[in-house]
Amino acid sequence: MSVNSIRNLLELANQSCPEKIAIIDKNVKISYEELLSKVNQVAYFLKELNFKKGTRIGIYSNKSSGKIIAILALLSTEYIFVPITRVLKSEQVKHIIDDCGIECIITDSHKIKNLQKIFNGKIISYDKTDDKIVCFSEIYKCYNKNFKCEIKGFDSAVITYSFATVGLPKGVVISHRNLIDGARVVSKYLNLQNDDIISGVLSLSLDYGLNQIFSALYKKATLALHTFFLPNDFFNHLINNKITVLPLMPINLTLMFDEDTRMLPSPQSLKNIRIITSSGGNVTKKMIENMDKFFGNAKFFSMHGLSEAFRSAYLDPKQLKIRPNSIGKAIPDVELYIINEKGESCKPREIGELIHRGVGIYKGYWKSEKETQTRFKSIKILDKVVDLEGDLSDEIVVASGDFVYKDEEDYIYFVSRKDDMIKSRGYRISPNEIETVAVQNIATMEICAVFSIENEEIEEEIVMVYESRSQLSKNEIIFELKKHLPNYMIPSIIIYKKNIGTYGKIDKEKLKNEVLKTL
Repeated sequence: MSVNSIRNLLELANQSCPEKIAIIDKNVKISYEELLSKVNQVAYFLKELNFKKGTRIGIYSNKSSGKIIAILALLSTEYIFVPITRVLKSEQVKHIIDDCGIECIITDSHKIKNLQKIFNGKIISYDKTDDKIVCFSEIYKCYNKNFKCEIKGFDSAVITYSFATVGLPKGVVISHRNLIDGARVVSKYLNLQNDDIISGVLSLSLDYGLNQIFSALYKKATLALHTFFLPNDFFNHLINNKITVLPLMPINLTLMFDEDTRMLPSPQSLKNIRIITSSGGNVTKKMIENMDKFFGNAKFFSMHGLSEAFRSAYLDPKQLKIRPNSIGKAIPDVELYIINEKGESCKPREIGELIHRGVGIYKGYWKSEKETQTRFKSIKILDKVVDLEGDLSDEIVVASGDFVYKDEEDYIYFVSRKDDMIKSRGYRISPNEIETVAVQNIATMEICAVFSIENEEIEEEIVMVYESRSQLSKNEIIFELKKHLPNYMIPSIIIYKKNIGTYGKIDKEKLKNEVLKTL
């Protein structure tokens, strides 16, 4: 069987180990045979809806085995899966629905009421909620016909929404081949095994979290789902499920130790964990010390990805204490270049833009030609660096917008972003969106500037400096912002100034320096 899609991985796993546990969801365990059966039933129902090829179908729900089944069912069809992050507010969800023209959404009982207020299309639920809404239990009873999958690797599979430089989030289009390549390459450099039990603690609405599903399928391993609320519950998940591979974001590395360490389990009880990965932001010295103390048997992989390509670099665990601030070197099947404004290769310690060439490059931004042209470039931009033999120049590379440098041993270090996008608690955040919401919804606020300062606990701390006719209560501002923005986008530092700019121009770097002097 040729492997063109995630669907093919599921079929292969079922052929070789049908009785093996594929998914653990609290007390529920689902074998590969049962998983394929349920996926087939839901996929057949979706196909019977007779939407045209490429129709966008969203999944907006909490994490569960039902969500895994829904994801794999959608990826078995010719429709496009649109993950909608569960923590988004109604207006952000509506933006995604409208932006890519979603015609159907799969959800759960927790989200359905809010969804019905903003969405008029077809709704499917995991749970029985309404006689007018089809639920998975009904599908399992009524649909048992054979399902045939005819997906091409170059077909669009997923549209994920990532915060762009300005404005509302833009969709990134990902192909079936991209998903397969991500699973293959990650499984290779992490050396994943078929007896691994991978923690599913990450969000299943972002490519890093989704990759845990696909890597588990690729190696015929087991995925154990968990939603992080309290450190004790999280550690119980690791111990009780005998986790061996633990993918995390930096915010998880902070929250898991957010209580008296004397209350945490012993390192001996965590010895099963052999691999820990982190992506989505910087890993601090404190995080490394905690990992070393409690997970002494584990290899720690710090990784660097892009919105436009699944993964670019990782740091060899042996280098973590030697050069902890490095993002490492290119992953397998990828070449990374650092070029200056003249398009020339940067010398060691010279700062330039990171260019990604090779596997994992996504298809572009959904209905955003300008944004696509900004990031997805002809390989001609590397014509002073690589030999374009035979004038072959139709290859696409990603101009990341990340400014980096390499040391004398070719290890890469992140310096800054070309735009002012913020990374906090594992999320990419647009300052412009926060500024727009604040000015539009807080009547007396005339202008504001949002930026970040470094914070060892959460990577970057969000700061708002505002100008208004009179000083406002911080709680009043936060209360209003929380009506429109998820908690991770709420500024923790809010400062009033009578005048924050000259003739409408704001110098954020100057404001940042002023704020740092007061802290």
